[in-house]
Amino acid sequence: MFSDNKKDKMVENTSSQNIISKGTKLTGDLNSEGDFRVDGMIEGNVKTTGKVVVGKSGLIKGTLQGTDAYFEGKFSGKLALSGTLTLKSSAHIEGEVVVGKLAVEPGANFNVTCVMKGTVKEMNNGGQRKPETEKTA
Repeated sequence: MFSDNKKDKMVENTSSQNIISKGTKLTGDLNSEGDFRVDGMIEGNVKTTGKVVVGKSGLIKGTLQGTDAYFEGKFSGKLALSGTLTLKSSAHIEGEVVVGKLAVEPGANFNVTCVMKGTVKEMNNGGQRKPETEKTA
């Protein structure tokens, strides 16, 4: 009458979303294939293939590596995204940023060294291009 196959199929079809609620503080490394919503505080390294949303009360101190991020809150550290970084007017970002695309609303604080890169290969190399080799005739 009830089978485990239906339950397994339902789990596979749902997208995973991780929520760090206001008043929660996490220290350490986080790795996920799902999306993140941060309204609390994370100190450490965050790596995800999903989208990261940092609410007004959210704060990330450390490194963030992923595809897309949407900030209303604060970030301090090293940020590497292969996609788009979107900053709302309440965002405050400090540190090093390597992104594919950047969207900034007036009023956002963006005190960083910023490099815009287009390829995943460059993103995996920490935003550094490999030096060109000289050719001699």
